[in-house]
Amino acid sequence: MKLNDLLRGLDGLEIGPQAEGEVASLAYDSRQVRQGSVFFAIQGEKADGHRFVSQVLDRGAVAVVSERLPPEELAARWVRVPRIRRALSTAGRRFYGLPDLHLKLVGITGTNGKTTTAFLVDSILRASGIGTGLFGTIEYRAAGRALPALNTTPESLDLWSYLAQTVEAGGDSAVMEVSSHALAQERVWGFPFYVAVFTNLTRDHLDYHKDFEHYFEAKRRLFEGLGTSPPASAVINIDDPWGRKLLDLRGSRQLTYGMNSNAQVKVKRLESRHDGLEGTIVTPAGKLELASALVGRANLANILAATAAAVAYGVPLERIEEGLRNLKAVPGRFERIDEGQSFLVVVDYAHTDDALRNVLGTARELTRNRLIVVFGCGGERDRAKRPMMGEAAGSLTDLAVLTSDNPRSEDPLLIMNDALVGLQKAGKPYWAEVDREKAIRKALQEAREGDVVVLAGKGHETYQVLKDGPIPFDDREVARRVLREMGYETQK
Repeated sequence: MKLNDLLRGLDGLEIGPQAEGEVASLAYDSRQVRQGSVFFAIQGEKADGHRFVSQVLDRGAVAVVSERLPPEELAARWVRVPRIRRALSTAGRRFYGLPDLHLKLVGITGTNGKTTTAFLVDSILRASGIGTGLFGTIEYRAAGRALPALNTTPESLDLWSYLAQTVEAGGDSAVMEVSSHALAQERVWGFPFYVAVFTNLTRDHLDYHKDFEHYFEAKRRLFEGLGTSPPASAVINIDDPWGRKLLDLRGSRQLTYGMNSNAQVKVKRLESRHDGLEGTIVTPAGKLELASALVGRANLANILAATAAAVAYGVPLERIEEGLRNLKAVPGRFERIDEGQSFLVVVDYAHTDDALRNVLGTARELTRNRLIVVFGCGGERDRAKRPMMGEAAGSLTDLAVLTSDNPRSEDPLLIMNDALVGLQKAGKPYWAEVDREKAIRKALQEAREGDVVVLAGKGHETYQVLKDGPIPFDDREVARRVLREMGYETQK
């Protein structure tokens, strides 16, 4: 396929006279360039693709696509576009054979709950015999193959490739978490979503978006359509004040969910137990019986979101019931660690004050004695949320253990000092231990029968990001090892 054909229809397109060869591949990472590639030079947050344009042309690239004016000596093989990520997505879609024409896309956005909701929707669709791809914070799953996720939402070029693989494997649908970064950066430009879901909006990523209004506007773009028509259906949490702001949108069938009595999808009867949730869910399509291994009020919201999305998709109620029943757990989302100990240990990804409040509220429902939390705050992220996380951890537990959590280039002790302001404000017992493994060990050694220990912040992650780069670290494996060293393995 010629480059002209891949970029056809883009406004403001300027193609150099020698940039019209046959295209063998597309790349935005210079390391992926080979003979016949087209290289999309993107100015990222940490790296600038323009630094490598001479190298990729020497390596056999057909052309460089950029928003910038070309250096004079490279003008013949330069393609200038007004919006680089729109160009990347437009070219990727055509290069990979328009896979969206064969799939119904479900996009899920919000601060909390995206991952669990996506796993639930995926489980429901598969229970209905619908082949799916799944793309989010934990993994990218296409054509029966799962890859660890690098970003919550991949670059458009990768997504189009995964969607093409899903189609080739006989898939009918794709479920994806759509992050605010991806929306603001137009990484999902040109993706026609069939169903879009809004879970909630709480404090996160304000280091990037600067304020709540800009954060919300990024989320809102999913429901307006990015170079496409709005989604056929918009599923909205009306318990959330930001969700209610989406009700003024037009162009989509709206389906609301929540505990609010005015919600169209809501729970009528609920029994919350240590081993899951049971109840009755009311929907516009009728009532369904809920039996889920997931626990707590936060997961009830995720279940209602997934149910509403499935109703909007057109899934029969009995298949929704089956899909909800089939999902036993989500990696790193209130994941239980059981080595035969007499207290409950759970690992959760909660890394905002709201998510921490939700997970600790769920844990409090399950404890017969004390609630202990191990938590930290990420480096190079919104500093203002650190004291809020500290206050949440301190006020909702009997003992909080403050530690390090992906400090990146920042001094972990300075990060902890920010969180200490809120932790001390709560006036409850706490410990501070910068070594995360030692912090986990102290919390587990302190636990007694009937306690609940929550290891918060890292969830499914298998690394700790330090100044010099990531090192292997998995809260789940650390907890299992410590519990075995404490002798609990022999009690199974």
